[in-house]
Amino acid sequence: MKSNPARLGRPGRIRWLLVVAIAIVGAISFLDRVNISVAGALIARQFRLDDPQLGLVFGGFPLGYMLFQIPGGWLADRFGPRRMLAFGALWAAAFTSLTASVPSTIPHALAVLWSVRFLLGIGEAVIYPAANRWQASWVPSRERGLANGIIFAGVGTGAAFAPPLITAIMLRAGWEASFHVCALLGLGSGLAWLWLARNRPQEHPRVRVLELDLIEQGIPQAKGTGGARLPWRVILTSKNVWSLTFSYFCFGYTAFIFFSWFFIYLTRERGLNLKAGAFYAALPLVAMAVGSSGGGFVADVISRRAGRWWGRCGVGFLGLALAAIFVALGSTVHAASSAALVLAGGAGALYLAQSSYWAVSADLGGSSSGTLSGLMNMGAQLGGAVTAQFTPIIAGRLGWQASFIVAAILCALGAVTWLAVRPDRALVRVPSHVQRSN
Repeated sequence: MKSNPARLGRPGRIRWLLVVAIAIVGAISFLDRVNISVAGALIARQFRLDDPQLGLVFGGFPLGYMLFQIPGGWLADRFGPRRMLAFGALWAAAFTSLTASVPSTIPHALAVLWSVRFLLGIGEAVIYPAANRWQASWVPSRERGLANGIIFAGVGTGAAFAPPLITAIMLRAGWEASFHVCALLGLGSGLAWLWLARNRPQEHPRVRVLELDLIEQGIPQAKGTGGARLPWRVILTSKNVWSLTFSYFCFGYTAFIFFSWFFIYLTRERGLNLKAGAFYAALPLVAMAVGSSGGGFVADVISRRAGRWWGRCGVGFLGLALAAIFVALGSTVHAASSAALVLAGGAGALYLAQSSYWAVSADLGGSSSGTLSGLMNMGAQLGGAVTAQFTPIIAGRLGWQASFIVAAILCALGAVTWLAVRPDRALVRVPSHVQRSN
């Protein structure tokens, strides 16, 4: 049997091309979820919604996203990450466009808007569990910090582009046009991923032998297990899994303040105009992109030199602990520009920990990493749903400073929880006959 010449020679970088492709899909998916916070004031005026009602609309997405994390992860494990990630991107494009197509005169407009955002969340729920399942087959363990850092830099990049992009389109063509633009971008990214990707490196015609060997040697759990998925009992009784899930709840609660309410906070509470608000609202999101990629790189370096606990859990603890300090301090700063800068530092510190969550869940879950990371991410989305609904309530009764203090406390709790995680205790059980052969 002849070897494919494309698979010989120097180690390739196809896995990194696909990592960047996932980051782009993720960036556009975050445009789809953050655009409503930028357009929130116009939507509220058009549909005659008050802040709690607008909060309900905001909360539709994270609720649907949260509830379908586990089903989305299971589908990725069952049908493969290539098709399911593309499905998520195309679904998101359709429902983003549909959001802008709801007529303001429709009866029960609040319920309709909430339902569309809920359905958008259902479709997008598969994207990151599918990405994590893809990583479990494609990315060696020692590279997963950086890979996740790049992927989740897409979160900050997409969210950062949202305020200036959506504002610019809104001022020229209305908020509806901005949603249709986001939908077209999502359509293109989903089709491009479907064309580029494969579920396993062995299936990709452009993966060279040396790259394939590097990948297989870096994923020891893939050998001899037959790709068997974990039983639910193993996942649901794991202290590691529940520690990750609770800590990611704390992470998600804080992150979604920046995704959902920060633009409104700056323009309404801090008195910035639309253009200034769009600029300063982008700063935490840029910081997230920098923190995510930087944190992932540092986590891999520390993991190689000091072990995975220090590289994953230590970086996770540090990121959330710093975020707690910055978020608490930023809410007390008087000048709007200075407050935005300090709070941006908190967002960047928070995202130092981002790659650690997903690297650890991929290491623990193996062939069930889609399901496991879906459960973990459900915790973050529950935090997002709570943030969307309760942040304006806390701000209305106790002031915006209290809203940020609550987030800082949760960051501190999430940091402490990282100390209980043991990333070397994989849940994938190697069959007894494989253990004897080794």
